[in-house]
Amino acid sequence: MSIFSEDIEKFNRIYKLPVNAAPTLDVGVPIVERLKAFKSILMEEVHEIDEIIEAAENSAPSIEVLTMLADLLGDLQVYCASEMTKFGLPPDQILAIIMQSNFSKLGADSQPIYDERGKVQKGPNYWKPEPKIQALLAEKMK
Repeated sequence: MSIFSEDIEKFNRIYKLPVNAAPTLDVGVPIVERLKAFKSILMEEVHEIDEIIEAAENSAPSIEVLTMLADLLGDLQVYCASEMTKFGLPPDQILAIIMQSNFSKLGADSQPIYDERGKVQKGPNYWKPEPKIQALLAEKMK
């Protein structure tokens, strides 16, 4: 377990949030209620991007814009990792699978493929991470 994942568990315990060692939908409230709350809070965080855009448009110093961006992106990572810990989803292992899947997106020429927004696209050797994630979770639920 990474130091970050250990800190997330510590955070959840300090703030009396669930910490589950095995995958579960039992987090103290109905799953639909939890997911709606998660989405609402996540969207609040995402909307902070507007403040960063405004600062950049108003020629705020680079260090200020970068600080705002670092805080936002860090908060998103912490929030998502905390949520994973509530559901007993092992962040380090799941992210490792997802990263390996992302590496499989390269084109036939071993070069990245991007859309017009700069989003990485799937190449011919891409494999979906879900089957490996499902196998990991099934093993952890035994």
